[in-house]
Amino acid sequence: MQALLNTAVKAARKGGDTALRYLNRVADLDVRSKARNEFVSQVDHAAEAAIIESIRERYPHHGFLAEESGTHPGNEYLWIVDPLDGTTNFLHGFPVFSVSLALQVRGQLEVGVVYDPCRQELFTATRGGGAQLDGRRIRVSARPGLDGALIGTGFPFRSNDEWLPKYLAMLQAVMEATAGVRRPGSAALDLCYVAAGRLDGFWEFGLHAWDIAAGVLMIREAGGMVASLTPGGEVLDTGNVIAGAPKVHEALRALLAPHL
Repeated sequence: MQALLNTAVKAARKGGDTALRYLNRVADLDVRSKARNEFVSQVDHAAEAAIIESIRERYPHHGFLAEESGTHPGNEYLWIVDPLDGTTNFLHGFPVFSVSLALQVRGQLEVGVVYDPCRQELFTATRGGGAQLDGRRIRVSARPGLDGALIGTGFPFRSNDEWLPKYLAMLQAVMEATAGVRRPGSAALDLCYVAAGRLDGFWEFGLHAWDIAAGVLMIREAGGMVASLTPGGEVLDTGNVIAGAPKVHEALRALLAPHL
């Protein structure tokens, strides 16, 4: 897997570098709306093209599931690509966004890379090989429950605003039970922060596979738990995520369950 990981790292850095070249020219970008409060810019497309081209140089027959260009058929190797997770942040010059890449082999997550170009932090994971931040092993926190925990989240939007009343009740419950709640705006980074112990837990509704695939592997390889918050399939299928250190995950699920 090391060669595949190296390829993913190279591609993620290319995507991140592409985005950074546009960061101080946001006002000049061509931006369109994909849906209400969901935007795409030429940066998303340019970064995605750079990522796919970089991977195809080494593995021309691999397939892709990419946020902007959709599915590119290939063999049993499938790259799941989010070229700019946190586009709304990026378009406002808010420096929290990332590149997220994951590789599935015959349906099994094998490699995950999330790159934060603003901080130049690189999160990596391979199945069975652990998770790392800039080459150093990371682990989820050892917090024994919700008391004193810092929890990440994301607000329901797009077509998921039917969750909003339930979500607001959940938010109140979590705020009352923990040390605080954070909503930075890049789910891929949020999941990596859980893996690194910077957040103790996380939940969000309505995410896509490209938002979370790398982060799911990252948390599992860092000793944490991540699952679907709602029934009906695996977390990559439902997009409704609950994650955390094992004891925090258990307590957070119990806290949120009455509101589902």
